Amino acid sequence: MTSNSLFILIIFLVTFDFILDQVMDFLNQSYQKKELPEELKGIYDEEQYAKSQDYQKANAQFDFIQSSFSFATTLAMLFLGGFGWLHHYLLPQITNPILLALAFFGILFIASDILGLPFSLYKTFVIETKFGFNKTTPKTFVLDKLKGYALGAIVGGALLSLLLWLMTSIGINFWAYFWVVAGVFILLINMFYTSVIMPLFNKLKPLEDGNLKAAIERYSQKVSFPLDNVFVIDGSKRSTKANAFFSGMGSKKKIVLYDTLINNHSEDELVAVLAHEVGHYKKKHIILGYVLSILQIGLMLFILSRLVFNPELSMAMGAGSLAIHINLIAFGILFSPLSHLIGMVMNMISRKNEYEADEFAATTFASVPLQEALKKLSANNLSNLTPHPAYVFFHYSHPPMLERLRFLKRF
Repeated sequence: MTSNSLFILIIFLVTFDFILDQVMDFLNQSYQKKELPEELKGIYDEEQYAKSQDYQKANAQFDFIQSSFSFATTLAMLFLGGFGWLHHYLLPQITNPILLALAFFGILFIASDILGLPFSLYKTFVIETKFGFNKTTPKTFVLDKLKGYALGAIVGGALLSLLLWLMTSIGINFWAYFWVVAGVFILLINMFYTSVIMPLFNKLKPLEDGNLKAAIERYSQKVSFPLDNVFVIDGSKRSTKANAFFSGMGSKKKIVLYDTLINNHSEDELVAVLAHEVGHYKKKHIILGYVLSILQIGLMLFILSRLVFNPELSMAMGAGSLAIHINLIAFGILFSPLSHLIGMVMNMISRKNEYEADEFAATTFASVPLQEALKKLSANNLSNLTPHPAYVFFHYSHPPMLERLRFLKRF
């Protein structure tokens, strides 16, 4: 394809993504019921339901403004040749191709973050505060930003440097070598995220002795799960919202419970939530997710290897000749249709896994406490309990709560 044809295709894909997102959001919002549906009674009261509707509406309006701004900025960069201009500005000053790419992406990242800062501040300190969720202080917000910058520079910079070195040294077959690197990196992240990365932002501590631990011990012995890997995270440092998750593999596996979850739920509900997370471990969902991620990355890298050395692609983005770092941005846009398709498949698998974990919790512990925990989580987090089916299909990694309740009532 010529550079002009590629430019038109890139503009089309960026525009299509934006329109698709807006259509999905519109369908999701228009699907909301103004009056409390009968099946939601006992989960929300009238006041809570009205508040949840207001919360969903506020977020939808915010997302529209933010995504519209991002769309307009991207179009401006493409039509005005902003990526090419930055490349040509840096080229006379930096001769090393790896350093050139690092400077290029570093400037784009900082500029993007500065432009996005007002949105991030408004989301955290206006919307989340208005609806009673935000506990983030300005100090924590700034520290999170600085830590994120440092982590991105160190880890992201190292991976990008290695990728570019492999590209320039090996050529089109770089993808196989970097695939191995990516596989090892994701494995290490899976194993050490909660022990190395997460403590940079939150405090984790082993579950303390008491009635809850005793109840969990009894369940853990029943299903042969090592209790010493259950931790509590200070989620209340940033939000009143509650959550729990499973992370890691082998001896590094951990179940993490938010302190907000522990504060708002009964012992039986907490054991049921833990049982759900144990279900992910017992059903080998973490390993399955890892394997699928590796396959996805391999496919992405293979396709990248066929595009990244195309000078026409660089010229479509505003450069005068081949610029690998610019082609990485172009590839991100061109790969988006396949990325959406893969994402939908991954979400389908994830939703199936959630049902399996729910079934495990219901059959090895009890169904009713898990149902009650889900109800409380949804009400306390002002969740959308009636999302549009199309929106669920495209975006949800978990089944809607009402569907999970109907499923759990079988047990």
